[in-house]
Amino acid sequence: MRISSLECLHADAGFRNFDFLKISTDEGVVGWSEFNESFGGMGVTSVIEHLAPVIMGQDPRAYELLVSQLYAIRRQASGGIAQQAIGAIENALLDIKARSLGIPVYEMLGGPVRERIRVYWSHCGSYRLRSSEEMQIPPVRTLDDVVELGREVASSGYTALKTNIFRFHSTPHLHTPGFWRGDGSPELNVERDLVRDMCDQLAAFREGAGMEVDILVDLNFNCKTEGFLKMARAMEPYDLLWVEIDTCSPEALAYIRQGTSISIASGECLFRRQGYKPYFDAQAMDVAIIDNPWNGVAEGLKIASLADIYEVNIAPHNFYGHLATMMNAHFSAVAPNFRIMEIDCDFVPWHDDLFTVKPQIEEGHLVLPSGPGWGTQINEEAVREHPPKAKPGL
Repeated sequence: MRISSLECLHADAGFRNFDFLKISTDEGVVGWSEFNESFGGMGVTSVIEHLAPVIMGQDPRAYELLVSQLYAIRRQASGGIAQQAIGAIENALLDIKARSLGIPVYEMLGGPVRERIRVYWSHCGSYRLRSSEEMQIPPVRTLDDVVELGREVASSGYTALKTNIFRFHSTPHLHTPGFWRGDGSPELNVERDLVRDMCDQLAAFREGAGMEVDILVDLNFNCKTEGFLKMARAMEPYDLLWVEIDTCSPEALAYIRQGTSISIASGECLFRRQGYKPYFDAQAMDVAIIDNPWNGVAEGLKIASLADIYEVNIAPHNFYGHLATMMNAHFSAVAPNFRIMEIDCDFVPWHDDLFTVKPQIEEGHLVLPSGPGWGTQINEEAVREHPPKAKPGL
């Protein structure tokens, strides 16, 4: 079996695009993966196209060899966009090998530790606040809407939700100065009114969802160390499962962790084992967030094994489409130190049409797929019916 072609496909997903890689072989076996150019990944398609000649004509089943070659070629500029391209290729190669064997990817990686994977409703209210019109989903405009959304989560059977920072003063919006949106950049200071708004939002979610639904908060890069700690301490009365924090300093994150009773999750923007080890050495996090479309599922499991040495649990970063959800389900099924899996629940109306099989969610758990490879593929006709936006939102 030899690799005969690589092709990137893109589909409109509302405020962003969905991005897919298709690797074909001379024996007709096709492998798919999902990546993303809207979240810090502008240019991944171009890098994939430049790396394609390196693996053309080679046996796709030797994925460790091919990934090692690709990494060596990009060693002087590793991480970032290069690693996201390599991760996309690795994941499509895993799909090919499992499909050629007629088994799910998780069987190839040691077999499942669990067959039901607890998931949490991610970006709960965030897309409804920011992009309801583009995504054709119900808007969130007030704290009363947040209460109702909490009720919707609980009634849908989900046992956990994750949210971001909402501001309802003037025009309702997300607080995201860490990404240079709105007020607060580049200082990233946390003032009293921001803390009050966050606490009001948590109170509204708790009122709607009840005491049995776990709440998680993602602060992203939107504060500095002082502000992260201030926010975490203010949120302690709301019994959070974790607060998610992104920072380039393992020492700063460890300082925050020592200063709050809330569990700290981090790592969604880190690459390879080398990127995570300084954080583990500093005892900076309780849960390591691993982006498997960026790192590749095989590398993601190596990161999970490293985390296990430090008694750290892992959780996949998964704000993508159904294919990435299936990829992360295989990862979550195999990793012994799994905590909980992220999943988006608000999508454009045509989202399901893009995939041959959609994830099965029962009582807040994803049922492990049993089909070969990732258990789903891309419906290319549906992708063509929804061409990508020329400039997707960031």
